Amino acid sequence: IASKSPMAVTGTKAVLLKSRDMSVDQGLDYVATWNSAMLLSDDLTEAISAHAQKRKPVFAKL
Repeated sequence: IASKSPMAVTGTKAVLLKSRDMSVDQGLDYVATWNSAMLLSDDLTEAISAHAQKRKPVFAKL
């Protein structure tokens, strides 16, 4: 987990904690909102670049 995107790990934790008190539809909407934010992050670009260059990604600290 420590080698993964800090933003993705934080987002996953937030979604898991928050969505357990929601209905399925509300939880899916909440996940969709987080996923949209992740698509705009530099972490996604870094992960794709690192994969293409066959190297480990270097993510910014939060």
